[in-house]
Amino acid sequence: MNINKTLKFYKNKYVLVTGHTGFKGSWLSLVLYQLGANVIGVSKSTLQVNSHYNFIKNIFHKEYFFDLTNKSKTLKLINKSKPDLIFNLAAQSLVIKSYQEPYQTFFDNYLITLNIIESLRVINKKINAVFITSDKSYKNINTIRPYKEDDILGGDDPYSGSKGAIEMLINSYFKSYFNKKSNIRLAVARAGNVIGGGDWSENRIIPDTFRSWYKNKKIGLRNPNATRPWQHVLEPLFGYLVLGHNLSLNKQINGEAYNFGPTTKHRSVLDLISNLNKLWDKDKLLFINIKTLNSYKEANLLALNSNKAKRQLDWSCSLNFKETLKLINEWYLEFYSNKNNILNMSKKQISFFIEKLKIENKKI
Repeated sequence: MNINKTLKFYKNKYVLVTGHTGFKGSWLSLVLYQLGANVIGVSKSTLQVNSHYNFIKNIFHKEYFFDLTNKSKTLKLINKSKPDLIFNLAAQSLVIKSYQEPYQTFFDNYLITLNIIESLRVINKKINAVFITSDKSYKNINTIRPYKEDDILGGDDPYSGSKGAIEMLINSYFKSYFNKKSNIRLAVARAGNVIGGGDWSENRIIPDTFRSWYKNKKIGLRNPNATRPWQHVLEPLFGYLVLGHNLSLNKQINGEAYNFGPTTKHRSVLDLISNLNKLWDKDKLLFINIKTLNSYKEANLLALNSNKAKRQLDWSCSLNFKETLKLINEWYLEFYSNKNNILNMSKKQISFFIEKLKIENKKI
């Protein structure tokens, strides 16, 4: 990966980020802003008082708030803003919430993607579009073998099922409208178990942990022995940026899907929290209260094979497990001690990550 070319590529580009108020969307928007892009954000709303977005919201070139399931408004937005690139992250992204609200999960996730891709078909302006789905798009058979891009799609829970359905939609549109003389180039990005500062979603391990520890309470774990390929939020985001750039360089990757997962050892939930606990308070460790909640089915094992991204995009993760936890802990410590400095803290972490990428690039 020639990271310098990718970093320069986004300068002065008009980039539309859907779901810009969310955890990943706000981080991606801030990265793009630091790269000199004109960031256009669109989301339904921002509901969380402490959301990462609330600390970076002055960076946007323009932003809009409406429901992307509205076809006419979506078409009008894309036609009006004329973006060079689109990163679609707008979605209902929580597995447990999908069990509680299955209809709304399928409705939102499918229609948002349908409206965006249909707008691209109608407008047919030169645009690179990256559709972010999930590692949970795959049909999970609890195999120890990491999933590859050509494995069977289709999860069992409503969230996973909605993501699998989205991918079939994208494939159908690409094969029917975008694979020949179209001005549109598109790709699918799959990642999962992304962790980092600024995540405040309900029933997610990192925000639940720090909320509990800040109140000097024990953290309850639903599935402590489940293993996940944990990765810092900046890892896949830069994968998305590399993919968006390469769509302009290589027409052969048009319509392709890519996994963006870590190559490091998969860690259990208990291992993750135990190591974070040591960073949070070295003198007074909080014991972990393990509780069993079997109301909703969750996979014990899920991993991605990212060899295709490494081979075709020259992308791979840069942070080790220790560095990932250090960044997360530093962010939440800063939040609880000095909220007014969160924008600077986030920028500092992005700069650190970029410098690490540049160092890794020099070794190639």
